[in-house]
Amino acid sequence: MRVAIVENTRITHHGQVGVALHEAAARIGLYRPWADGALPDPADHDALVVFGGEQSALADDTHPYLPELAARMQAFTQADKAVLGICLGAQVLARAFGGVNRLGAAPEFGWCQVDLRPEGLADPLFRGVGRGFRSFHLHSDTFDLPTGAVHLATAPGVPSQAFRIGRATYGTQFHFEASRAVVADWNRLFSHLFREQTADWDRIYPQTEAAFGAASDAAGLQLARNWVALI
Repeated sequence: MRVAIVENTRITHHGQVGVALHEAAARIGLYRPWADGALPDPADHDALVVFGGEQSALADDTHPYLPELAARMQAFTQADKAVLGICLGAQVLARAFGGVNRLGAAPEFGWCQVDLRPEGLADPLFRGVGRGFRSFHLHSDTFDLPTGAVHLATAPGVPSQAFRIGRATYGTQFHFEASRAVVADWNRLFSHLFREQTADWDRIYPQTEAAFGAASDAAGLQLARNWVALI
C-alpha cells in the first residue's frame, strides 16, 4: 500500500491517521509543497492524504501550489484512489469539485460536537462511532458542499463537517487525527493562538481534555482505520 501525504505547513502531525497507516504497513510518500512545490502523481500511489495548514484554500498568492493540489485531489478521485482531506485539506477538496470556500465565516475551536446525518450513519467511514462524537476543531473558514457530494456530518453553526465524493474521497472539517498528544503539542507551540480563540483556554484546557479527550481519541482512530480499510 503506497500512500501520499501532503503537509501544508511546517508543523504537521499525522496523529491517528499515522497510527492507522502504520498498522496497515503503508509505505508513505511525503510531500511538502509549501517548501518546494512538489505534489504526488496518482500513478505512483494508492491513496492521498491532505492535512491542514494556517493558509486558506484560496491563498494562491502566498501558496501558489494550491490550484494544482486541488487538481491532484480530483485526479486521485477520478482514478478511484482513496482521498482524505482534513480541515484545509477538506476546503481544498471542496474547491477542487466546485464548492465555494467561505473565508472567516465559521470559527470553531476545541473539542466540538459532530453529529452524523442519516447518510453518515450508513457510510463506512463512520462505522463504529455512534450517532455523533467530539473531535478537535481549529479553523475559521468553511465551504459549501460541491454539487454531487454526499453530506455526512454536521454541527451547530457549521453544517459542512464531512462529505464524500465517489467511492472513497472524503473531506472532514474537524481534526480527527488530533489525539490528545497532538493537541498537547499544539498547545505548547501555539498557546498564544489558542488563547486568541478562547481567552480562558489555559484554565479550561485540562478539564475539557479530561471530559472529551479519550472519547475523541477513540473516535478518531476508528475513523482513521475505517478510511485506511477503503484503500
